[in-house]
Order: sequence, then C-alpha cells, then structure tokens
Amino acid sequence: MRGNFSREDLDAAIEILRRDDPILTQWSEVEAFEDEWSKWLGAKHSVFVNSGSSANYITMAALRHQAGDGEVIVPTLTWVSDIASVLAAGFAPVFVDIDRRTLGMDVQQVIDRVTPRTRAVFITHILGYNALTRELVDALESRGVALIEDACESYGATFEGKKLGMFGLASNFSFYYAHHMSTVEGGMISTDDESMYETCRMIRAHGMVREAKSASVREEYIAKHPDLNPDFIFAYPGFNARGTEIQAAMGRSQLRRLDAANEIRRANLTRFLAKLDGEAYQTDFAVEGSCNYALTLVLRKPDEALRDRVMSALREARVEFRRGTSGGGNQLRQPYLRHLALDPRAFPVVDHVHFFGFYIGNYPSLEGEKIDRLCELLNSLL
Repeated sequence: MRGNFSREDLDAAIEILRRDDPILTQWSEVEAFEDEWSKWLGAKHSVFVNSGSSANYITMAALRHQAGDGEVIVPTLTWVSDIASVLAAGFAPVFVDIDRRTLGMDVQQVIDRVTPRTRAVFITHILGYNALTRELVDALESRGVALIEDACESYGATFEGKKLGMFGLASNFSFYYAHHMSTVEGGMISTDDESMYETCRMIRAHGMVREAKSASVREEYIAKHPDLNPDFIFAYPGFNARGTEIQAAMGRSQLRRLDAANEIRRANLTRFLAKLDGEAYQTDFAVEGSCNYALTLVLRKPDEALRDRVMSALREARVEFRRGTSGGGNQLRQPYLRHLALDPRAFPVVDHVHFFGFYIGNYPSLEGEKIDRLCELLNSLL
C-alpha cells in the first residue's frame, strides 16, 4: 500500500508552520476544509475531527442524545470503532450478515430486524462498494429509523448518481493513511441536519456550548444558565477530538485532486477483477458506483489449501495484504464482543470472508503492469 502524500501536500503543511506566531490548533484552515469538503460531498455541514473513529464515537453520542435509548443495527464486517461507538453510546447492537457482492449489510436482514426500539441503522460501505438499495432507504424512511453511513473507505462512491454519505442523518469519513485521501490522522462528520451538526460540534470539543455555530443555540444555553461563565458551559459529556490546522491544510491540498485519483482507483479495480480467474476467485462484486481503495480478493469456495498458497505467495512476492478484509473479519469472533455470546457461525457469509477473504492495496500510483503480474501470480496457484 502507498500513502497519498505529495510534495504539494507537505508544502501546504510547511506553509502553516512558516507563518509568524502560527495558530496550529483548530482554526481557519479547519473551517475552510470543512466548507470545501461539504461542497465536494454535497452536504450542508461538516465537522472535522482527529480520526474516523472519533467521527463514529461523536455521531453515536449525538444520536443517543437526540434519540434516546434503544438498538442500532450494525454489520458483522466493519471497523471496530463502528460497533465500539454503538456500545459506548449505550445502544444495544443488533448484528446482521453481509451481502457477498457488496460486502455490506444484507438488506433483507436489516429490514427484518427493525423494531420499535431501533434508533438507527449504522451501515458500512466496505472497501468502496455501495451497500445501499432503494428498498432499504425507503423502508427506513417510512419507519422513521435514522440511517448513519460509514463511508470511511468509500468516499467518491455513488448510489443513484449521488455520493455515498448523502442518504442518511449523518455520515462518517476517515483520512487515515492509504484511504482515498489522508491528513495523517483525521476524519469528518457530514450532515444536513442542523441539530445533529450543532450537537457534533459541541461534543467534538468537550461538549462546550461556545463551539456551536448557531448564535441562537449559544444564547439559549447562556440564558438558561446565568450562574455559569458563558465561555465554559458544557452541554454534553463530550470528547476532545479536534483536528489541527496542519491536518486541514494537507486535506485541502489533497481534496483538489481527489476526483482524478479516484478515477485511477476505479480503473485499477476493473483491471484486477477482469484478469483474475473467476472460477476460483470471486469477481462478480457490485462495482457500479464503487470507488475502491483496495483490490478485493475472496475465494469462491472454503479451500484452506488454496488460501494458504495465496498467503505464502503474496508474502514471498512482498505484496501487502489483509486477511478477513476490513477490520479483522467477522467482528463476532473478536474478543471485545465475546461477552454477547453470539455464535459467529450464524453469519455464514461474513464468516467465509473472515477465513477466505483478503484485500490488497489500490492507490493512484499503482502501475497496471503490477496488477497484471499480481493476477498472473494468483491464477498460477490454482
């Protein structure tokens, strides 16, 4: 895998440091990055935070304050912080299996598990694949269930011609190393909902009311609490998850070339799947609208011998890979969820990916010839 940093990005960070008496914590660069990101995505509001995981935690905390106690439907294949943030917010997670072509939630299982206690569906768009269907979006809207999108691995991917992250109450993005763009660490929350926006802004910075963008929100709290210093009213038990000016400058620099870089990523995945042996490896992923930062490799059958040959060959060729794809595979096999006493084998599709799925780096500077040689290597193992 390769990172996204160019000389231009590093120079943008250096320029901040060259200023006389520079402000390095959250300030004007952060605000400019939030505005530019919102325009790129098509959202009304965005909140820059110090990681995609913090985006998860803040979003779930804000949802808990708005919606109250209840359940959140989550996937079995995702990054740990998606589920950990649900637990930390006091929600009960309800798990569903995945769709083998999207690696996202099995839509019918999601719909079947919605109850009056369901406060949200926290969907993950895995590795750049769209996990939404019109049936799911309409079903959640008709039942008044919030949709939260984790698009940390999928920004630039689309559904019905609109970018992922624009279909629910809020969406989360990560700017970690090797994602579609990077601010070293960093993340974003985007939303069209005014209340969610203001709540996330406050929770990002210790729950402080002065962080609210709306003057009326600030004035309301000040009027209700005349005994408090107006600069130090804490509306929520929040976090310190603010980003820095240096991170924001790097993000603004990379955002300018994001669309062009994403086109290369799409072409790379198309080339990889076209040259891979479709009898042994899954090649029929739902690629329409996808924007992948990884090449997806899943064995069609549970063949342990082939799996072991694949791993040995990739290591020998010095090709980086992750087994289990995102987040270490089936989350119900991870120690932090063992207390739920759920049988991971009851989710057979994700369990197959857990043992027989991989991803390999996909980045804009990846040469086509390397993809061809990779496919030749994998096909030679059959």
